[in-house]
Formats: sequence, C-alpha cells, structure tokens
Amino acid sequence: MSDMTPPQWWFYHLERTTLEQAAGALLEKCLERGKRVLAISAEPARRAALDQALWTFNDASFLPHGRAEAEGLDATRQPVLITEKSDNQNGASFCLLMDGMDIGDGAGFERCMVMFDGGDQTTRDIARKQFKAAKDRGETVRYFQQSGNGWKEAGK
Repeated sequence: MSDMTPPQWWFYHLERTTLEQAAGALLEKCLERGKRVLAISAEPARRAALDQALWTFNDASFLPHGRAEAEGLDATRQPVLITEKSDNQNGASFCLLMDGMDIGDGAGFERCMVMFDGGDQTTRDIARKQFKAAKDRGETVRYFQQSGNGWKEAGK
C-alpha cells in the first residue's frame, strides 16, 4: 500500500453480541484474505477477553494471534496482534479499533475497522466523530449494524 493511499473506514455497530463474540469471525475473514490485523484497545480486560475468545471462538479452526504484552512474544510474527498501542509492530494492513481508540487519520493502514457497542454512549460518540472525520476527508466509509442473521450494511 502506498503511504499516500487513504484507508477505508468500516464501522461495526454491535447490538446483539459482545465485541469478543463478533470479533473472531471478522478477524478470521481478514486472515483468509491474507491481511494482518493490529487489534487496539487501551483496556487490559478487553485485551485479555479478546485473547481468550480468539482461542475458543471456532472449534474447527485456529486463529493465530498474540498479545503484545506477553513475555517473550515476537510481535512481528503475529497475524493478529492484540495491543494497547497503535505502533504497528506486526506489519498489519488492517487495524481493529476497540473501546473508543482513535489513531487519527489511520495513515499506514488499508482499512481501519471500528467496532463499538451501541449501548455504550461514549464509544458510540467517538465512532460518530471518526465516521464524520473520515467522510470529510473523502475516504471510503462503510457502516454495518448487527441484525438477526449477521451484519447488515446501512444504505444497502
């Protein structure tokens, strides 16, 4: 990806499951497409819960990942790196922003995925600001909301 290419911004509005329940399938699709992911949250409990969920979300497959703070971990080898910092240690082309994390204009990523709980007013407001900022910069913005059978894209 060229440093001049702006990222796409995809927003995932959670209404039916927890973030940890929804993130596994999303991250698996990223890896199937050959994309590495930097999963960013400032919340230690979220990082631990996501790590645990990725070990167990699908009995039929393994989703390779690691937590940046794990002792002895080689972050550069992790297809999905769970971290509190936006420092792209695993060379990810996608980032997953959780718990209201903001990385500015997302420079250096092909896609920034913002996942937020619709019942959490604070993170919902941050996602709205990120959506507006990306749209104002003329970047591709997509918005998905959980429905009874998966994700439904707004406007589709």
